[in-house]
Amino acid sequence: MPTITIAHTTTYRYRTAVVLGPHRLMLRPRERRDLTLTAFDLEITPTARIDWSHDIAGNAIAIANFDVTTETLSIRSHTTATLTSPDWPVFPIAASATSYPFLYSAEDWTDLGALSAPQYQDDAGRLSNWVEQFVMRRPTDTLSLLKDVSNGITAQITYEIRESEGTQGPLETLDRGCGSCRDFAVLFAEAIRTLGFGARLVSGYLYDPSNDRLGSAGSGSTNAWVEVFVPGAGWIPFDPTNRSVGSANLVPVAVARNISQVAPVTGSFQGEGTDLLSMEVVVRVEDQ
Repeated sequence: MPTITIAHTTTYRYRTAVVLGPHRLMLRPRERRDLTLTAFDLEITPTARIDWSHDIAGNAIAIANFDVTTETLSIRSHTTATLTSPDWPVFPIAASATSYPFLYSAEDWTDLGALSAPQYQDDAGRLSNWVEQFVMRRPTDTLSLLKDVSNGITAQITYEIRESEGTQGPLETLDRGCGSCRDFAVLFAEAIRTLGFGARLVSGYLYDPSNDRLGSAGSGSTNAWVEVFVPGAGWIPFDPTNRSVGSANLVPVAVARNISQVAPVTGSFQGEGTDLLSMEVVVRVEDQ
């Protein structure tokens, strides 16, 4: 039952003093049965007015508004949380969903909506053909199928650290044969959506005290993964980057239909594009 601290700092430096537009921050972790949030602090320089709300997915959103010009913007969040998820979770999948294919109930199907629909154009059905290699037979065990697709991504796609913004589409990741954690997550979500599963993208933090997981920097890092809705078990986390199932090493911050909707910090400034000199992100996830 580790208690951890998360320090996440984003720093922007500008060539000259600029006028900052509103900044949208998704930095407060999502509390759940196996994650207890005991403290959360947000520090912003220069001073900003913070307005809190929740979006349609229940993510905590902070909007920062500024009244002064500045050459530097620093956004720092500090979290203390306790994790109680087991390393080897057992998922109580409903009898009606233990074998794939299965049908969601009418209520679940309505609520899942766009979460079960592919988000990227694939007129030739390349992704559908690719994911079919993991369906050994019909019917087949639902959880084993999902694990096979997740593990198959790790086996076939090379992990790379990519600092540039944005995310590859699933077909681009297949063509390149490499990608970051967010590319792995998008590929997994899109692949299982073509099989009829409801899935949502998750951004958050990777707790890695042994420093042996892909994507980990020092004692931890940001991470992206997927939650799949399976009747009875609910939302099951799959981290294809690290071939893991369950939330023992994961601290979710935001969930959404599309990976672009869960960026930790988004905002604007008035000026030329060359006025932004640098952006630096430093994350530390450590035992308390």
